[in-house]
Amino acid sequence: MKDILTEIWQTARRNKLRTTLTGFAVAWGIFMLIVLLGAGNGLINASMKQSEDFLSNSMVVFGGRTSKAFNGLTEGRNIRLQTRDITTTDTEFKEHIDEVGARYETGVTISNGDEYINTTITGIYPNHTKIDKMELLYGRFVNDIDMREKRKILVLSNKQAEELEPKDYKQLMGRHVKVGNFAFKVVGIYKDREEGQAEAFSAYSTVKGIFGANSDDAGSIEYTFHGLTTEKANNDFEKEYRRRLNANHYAHPDDESTVWLWNRYTQSLQMEQGIAIIRTALWIVGLFTLLSGIVGVSNIMLITVRERTHEFGIRKAIGAKPWSILKLIIIESVIITTFFGYIGMVLGVCANEYMDATLGHETIDTGLFKATMFLNPTVGLDVCFEATMVMVIAGTIAGLIPAFKASRIRPIEALRAD
Repeated sequence: MKDILTEIWQTARRNKLRTTLTGFAVAWGIFMLIVLLGAGNGLINASMKQSEDFLSNSMVVFGGRTSKAFNGLTEGRNIRLQTRDITTTDTEFKEHIDEVGARYETGVTISNGDEYINTTITGIYPNHTKIDKMELLYGRFVNDIDMREKRKILVLSNKQAEELEPKDYKQLMGRHVKVGNFAFKVVGIYKDREEGQAEAFSAYSTVKGIFGANSDDAGSIEYTFHGLTTEKANNDFEKEYRRRLNANHYAHPDDESTVWLWNRYTQSLQMEQGIAIIRTALWIVGLFTLLSGIVGVSNIMLITVRERTHEFGIRKAIGAKPWSILKLIIIESVIITTFFGYIGMVLGVCANEYMDATLGHETIDTGLFKATMFLNPTVGLDVCFEATMVMVIAGTIAGLIPAFKASRIRPIEALRAD
């Protein structure tokens, strides 16, 4: 085996360009496959991470602006959701809607001694943590008693708590801080999501009662639903629901701008379809890229064997067996493709790590929240090794077919070959 390896090394040194081209074809094919799959996985992982933060069968309703004139009222009116919209949602759509909640937010200054932060306090219903999933680090979240008794309680993010109590933010638990001109008791600390601005939470009834300038203003509505399992069913429900809320605000029944619906279920369906398309496209492009590397390796191996036909004739003339010629070509092909395939794999992994370190920390503002668009662009080791093995096998087969023919040719004919 040592003699074969020495011979392969000497052959590679004598044919530097040929060996380099073979290695480049192998490395480039695997490198591009890993980078493409990694980039696609980064986009897919970021999308899935965003969807995991919300309950898929939930919907959020916001006020909008009328785009059509109706009953003597002009278009362009600002629409703010009102308490009656919550009642309509809760009582008239029980066939599909489960739990109804709402959000009411306003800007405040929260202070703890000399430390203070300017942030948003959001009044929510107890079902909010089911709809917008949150990780609670200490204490509890808003409950039904807080809502009923309009308790002045506060749930902060860990980053907000660190700013208010730099030494040990856990000491805020159970203490009172000043929210505007009112004392609120800190009952919970949740883990900040990193993207977007953190919010402080309290009971909806409390925030609306203290900071609500208009007692009829509802903020935004959020609820969970069931039984809407297709995109058509969701669209039909949205159309009927929007028509009913439009009636509350004397807007045209078909005006889709009066209220804006954020349906997480249809968004999830569209995301799944998009992810499936991305995965398919990435694999098609990646496989064609790998195929181009296979073609390159195959051509070079064909040329290599053809160039060495004279050499094989000499080997057979001095007693070499056909198997020894086949073994030499196979081992040479396996070593070259494995070595350069490993280089391509390592470079592909490094490129993915670089993408994660740069693009992986960038966010975009969607208008509702800031989202990470690139997350964990990794490719499984099984994919890397399988791609390398495909290239090794392809290169081996490409060299094996002409080598088999060359091993069977008579020495005199092989010696006559140019």
